[in-house]
Amino acid sequence: MKYFLAIDIGASSGRHILCFIEDGKMKLEEVYRFENNVQMKNQHYYWNIDYLFGEVVAGIKACVKCGKVPTTLGIDTWAVDYALLDNRRQRIDEIYAYRDNRVDKLIHEKVNQKVFEDIYQKTGIQFQKFNTLYQLASDDDIRKTRAVDFLMVPDYLNYLLTGKKVNEYTNMSTTQLLDIETHQLSKELIDFCEVDEKIFQKMVMPGTSLGSLSEDMQKVIGTNIEVVVPATHDTGSAYMAAIEDNSVILSSGTWSLLGIETKTPYVSEKARVANFTNEGGYDYRYRFLKNIMGLWIIQEVSRNLGHQYSFAKLVEEARRDPFDGIFDVNDDRFLKPESMILEIKSYFEERHQKAPQSVGEIAYCVYHSLAHCYKEAIEELEDITGKHFDTINIIGGGCQNELLNEMIAKVCKRKVVAGPIEATALGNLLAQMIQQGVVNDLSEGRQLIKASFEVKEYKGGQL
Repeated sequence: MKYFLAIDIGASSGRHILCFIEDGKMKLEEVYRFENNVQMKNQHYYWNIDYLFGEVVAGIKACVKCGKVPTTLGIDTWAVDYALLDNRRQRIDEIYAYRDNRVDKLIHEKVNQKVFEDIYQKTGIQFQKFNTLYQLASDDDIRKTRAVDFLMVPDYLNYLLTGKKVNEYTNMSTTQLLDIETHQLSKELIDFCEVDEKIFQKMVMPGTSLGSLSEDMQKVIGTNIEVVVPATHDTGSAYMAAIEDNSVILSSGTWSLLGIETKTPYVSEKARVANFTNEGGYDYRYRFLKNIMGLWIIQEVSRNLGHQYSFAKLVEEARRDPFDGIFDVNDDRFLKPESMILEIKSYFEERHQKAPQSVGEIAYCVYHSLAHCYKEAIEELEDITGKHFDTINIIGGGCQNELLNEMIAKVCKRKVVAGPIEATALGNLLAQMIQQGVVNDLSEGRQLIKASFEVKEYKGGQL
């Protein structure tokens, strides 16, 4: 049996998912799972990258222990965050998390409306204050002076496994450092960050093989495995697993990424004002999409409640106790508040509106607000592209939330196709399987996914 391993690390958890082909269908097995959370240290938020790499290795060893050694493995993570290495090829310090506020001063002092507009025209990437461009520009002189190598988080994990340094294209596109016409680094934007262009690595496309594990890692893991670079940005991998042609794609997880796959970028003024982005996808496709805060909000509500309510229980409470009000889920105040519940209540109270009180009302309010945000984003998308979309393909873990799926179908007045659930892992696996010649191309891979996994459909306008 030939196995492939997707290591999918999100902002709140990571999983090792094995795949093999049986009777013409993809079969998945989750072998290992671990938690991931930002940490507060010296008034800043960081990722515990040493812990994460330890979990990456532990999960690979778990595959070996159960006798299912993968032929290849690939790692995907969230976007924008990075490691800087010094001249000894050691990490300079901690890896800042995108929810950290260290960029606020730079944004306030150096980035005006004209700068926003110019950068969008050059890169096609939406403004998010946590984009790598602003993070890198905010780094202090000590970090910049000592930096010899720049590696995004999955690039860094691949380096620790193989000793090879590359920058993968789909994730690099989220940095807001690439020229949208050339797909290469913009000298002007690198100068804006005041860093040396030499710190960046050769840029590679999804499906590139890095070859073997390093000799040291082979000793640690007990075998050799080929490392293949997938679309290392998790949304880049997830969009590869979308199965509905000519549909709006909603990758639903901690973040919601709503958009379409296109061969042509959209960098009009309408697109900029609506804050849509043109992220790089597999084979130089574009993911024209909008970032929406997503299920992060309900995850924080659950945390505020001491995790006494499972997500299924929160849905049950929401069905029992609906609430009509909606709030702007993309307001920066919901990025990392001390208490999400209090922040939601304050939003309504500041507007002299009735605030949700019970657990059910709060949960319903979150889901209802997300559905309305999706509706608004789809209307903007159609206005910008001049195209109409009858179907929304919801992919990722969030597509298991039936109440939210029903709300989206009703509020957006479109058919919803929910699935596949493991979209990010599946896209990661497809890149490996194409590289290995098991699947001929992306189109064939999507047909294989469609034949392998059941999906649910919801008719527009029903609840």
